Amino acid sequence: MLRTLLFLIVPLVLSACAGLGVTEDAQALPVSRSALSLYAQSRLALNDGDGERALALLHEAQAADPTSGQLLVTEAEVRLKGNQVPEALAAVDKAIKLDPANRDAYLLGGTIMATLGRDREAVTYLRTAVKLDPSKEDAVLQLVNSLIRLFEYEESVTALKELVRLKPDSAAGYYYLGKTYSQMKLYRESLGYYKRALELRPDFFQASIDQAVSLEALGELDQAVAAYQALIDDTENRVPLINHLIQLLIQQHRYEDALVYLNKLSAMGFGGDEVKRKIGLLYLELGRHDEAIRLFNEMLAKNPDSLQARFYLASAYEEKGDLERAKVEFSKISPDSELYAETLGHLAFILKEQDRDDEAVQLLQKGIAAYPDKLELYLSLATLYDAIDRDEEGLKLLLGVESRFGGDPRFQFRVGVLYDKLDRKHDSIERMKRVIALNPRDAQALNYLGYTYAEMGINLDEALEYIKRALEIRPDDGFFVDSLGWIYYRLKRYDEAVVQLERAATLVSDDPTVLEHLGDAYLAHKEPKKALTVYKKAQRLDSSNKELVEKIKRVVKGEPGER
Repeated sequence: MLRTLLFLIVPLVLSACAGLGVTEDAQALPVSRSALSLYAQSRLALNDGDGERALALLHEAQAADPTSGQLLVTEAEVRLKGNQVPEALAAVDKAIKLDPANRDAYLLGGTIMATLGRDREAVTYLRTAVKLDPSKEDAVLQLVNSLIRLFEYEESVTALKELVRLKPDSAAGYYYLGKTYSQMKLYRESLGYYKRALELRPDFFQASIDQAVSLEALGELDQAVAAYQALIDDTENRVPLINHLIQLLIQQHRYEDALVYLNKLSAMGFGGDEVKRKIGLLYLELGRHDEAIRLFNEMLAKNPDSLQARFYLASAYEEKGDLERAKVEFSKISPDSELYAETLGHLAFILKEQDRDDEAVQLLQKGIAAYPDKLELYLSLATLYDAIDRDEEGLKLLLGVESRFGGDPRFQFRVGVLYDKLDRKHDSIERMKRVIALNPRDAQALNYLGYTYAEMGINLDEALEYIKRALEIRPDDGFFVDSLGWIYYRLKRYDEAVVQLERAATLVSDDPTVLEHLGDAYLAHKEPKKALTVYKKAQRLDSSNKELVEKIKRVVKGEPGER
């Protein structure tokens, strides 16, 4: 086991030494002519890969000059190449004992220890190397790497600030300052240091990446996207970056932009069917049903047994409104497929759209009888009961199986929704709190709870915290932004309400409730003309809203809004 570990470690150590520039201090070289000649010959032998000859020559050199610590450092390097790590460390320690001012020995010892994962011991060597010459990047950066892994951030910052004071053109010094502050989650501070590193070295690729990561962590997603795009546009074959950018664009609901990069990946030959699947799903999200149908049909032509492609093709037909073709494709999903439970849910809702409610219910009931351990079937039937105004039956169904599925946040969420539909607000709130306890990052539940409080006009400060947490997870969800604006409205913080509700109306331009909220905020903000415009737009989208009609009448009469 140790031998295997050595083969993994040694190349890393030697690479680290080369990268950090372990140097030969001229003052530390052998002083006698014969020792110097033997030393030079040993270096040549080492470069030729003849470790045994290199060691033999070094031993002759050491006999000629027993006071040279540098000969021992070179011996340590030779032994590392021969996978003799303990012997290499022994040579390093002997060199330090012989020459306590030999910086290269401390640097090599620290590098070996760090590569072995022994950072606490590594910093002991490296602190001395830095103390001997704090202006040399190699020792400082190796020390900082170990300190960061040990969470010793203050010492890391101190060492780096001294480095850039002594060496103001150290791009690496500024980069590692940024990295240290990022590790401390002080992303705003990290950005300044990354910027300085890039000013000194515009081609510093890793600094550009970490700058984008800090922007993303700060929630400045537009700037983060622009930073990632610049990196991708300037370089070829950055597949991990492209994949991350795609996820970020989807998170922002910038589906068209995400499609550009997915198509780029596909054209590069990466991702195969998985990339095509994502492209098809984005087509569905954008309502481009025909393109989605074409793509999934192409996937099935190449692989007729792909039930996943079949499922998405059926979904595309369903969303397009071609219910009969959707049924045909869904019916080809076999009962032994993992997609079967979800397929039955789709088939049931197709029946419901065709006004065949009883058949839809019976289909799901039969599915539950055949697969009693599939939570998805219970959730689908409860949702169907909700859609056909049989909420009590849906709630009874779920409460009857709570002992089996109560630990699943999806179960608790659906129960909470049904309680809400039955106007049992406090029961609904309790269930949403259970969802959040099971999954603190359930953005939907966080938003639901915050919005419920806002509608009830209670616990508004608590509601604000829930919505802010939801928006940390999904910052560009228009409905979540609407919830934030609505809470500000309830708190009578009308300036902030208008800002957030205007953004929500941009993100979700066709939702009458969002527009009505914006109208209320405009009216409270003493902007009746704007209020009337959005109220009328909301009315065109929902002509059945009698309360909205009354609001429009009051605005026309010049009655004031809430203050």
